[in-house]
Amino acid sequence: MKRSVMVTIGGQHLAIRTDADDAYMQELAGEVDRKIKHLRGAARGATADSVALLAALQLADELHRERRERQEWKRRVRDKSRSILEYIRREARL
Repeated sequence: MKRSVMVTIGGQHLAIRTDADDAYMQELAGEVDRKIKHLRGAARGATADSVALLAALQLADELHRERRERQEWKRRVRDKSRSILEYIRREARL
């Protein structure tokens, strides 16, 4: 059941409707807030919207890299599993 969770991101208080756990939503909001604070320090004079967009872009980049790495690990496990299976089949014939 969806309910409202209050979070603070970039100094703005937001009510988010979700069925996720409160602690999880606070953790996500904290991640975004830390990213925004870091960028504010690095991009002095940037508008709040620009900083938010840069934070979104950086988070999207991190997500994309993680997904790509996960796919690479899945490929490696699949290849290794096939190699082990081939070895077992060869040894079983002896």
